[in-house]
Amino acid sequence: MKFSSQEEYGIRCLIRIGKSGSPNGLTIPEISELEGLSPSNVAKILRILRLGKFVESARGQTGGYKLAREPKDIKISNVMNALGGKLYEESFCDSHSGALNICTNSVDCSVRSLWSTIQNMLDGVLSKVTLKDLLGKEKQVINLVSNYSNKVTSKLIKN
Repeated sequence: MKFSSQEEYGIRCLIRIGKSGSPNGLTIPEISELEGLSPSNVAKILRILRLGKFVESARGQTGGYKLAREPKDIKISNVMNALGGKLYEESFCDSHSGALNICTNSVDCSVRSLWSTIQNMLDGVLSKVTLKDLLGKEKQVINLVSNYSNKVTSKLIKN
């Protein structure tokens, strides 16, 4: 299971913008240099983030990209969905049925239950994590995400 580079770089760009503190925001060349990404890749990612209403841009000499909302109001689950979607969606089985029209395991599928459970766990954690959380130190984020993960796991086990 892998996250795409677009999702990784998108989160990094958001964090970089969130930490900048610049009243004018950051330009594509600035973000590109600070994150070690190509300007064209940064431009593509920022377009997606702008369309998702996570960032806003201003043109001109003092223009740049700023957060469109407060960091506490930007849920990482929404960002991930805008950048690449979910790891597992219900339509997955329809597109991975092999040479047949429907999967041979469509009635009782242990693999589907595995992917569905993992997606539910991810959704549960990512829906709690905000950009504000990711602006903190690594150790704080580890503790916070571990706490969210334990709560989600407990809830899934009860159900």
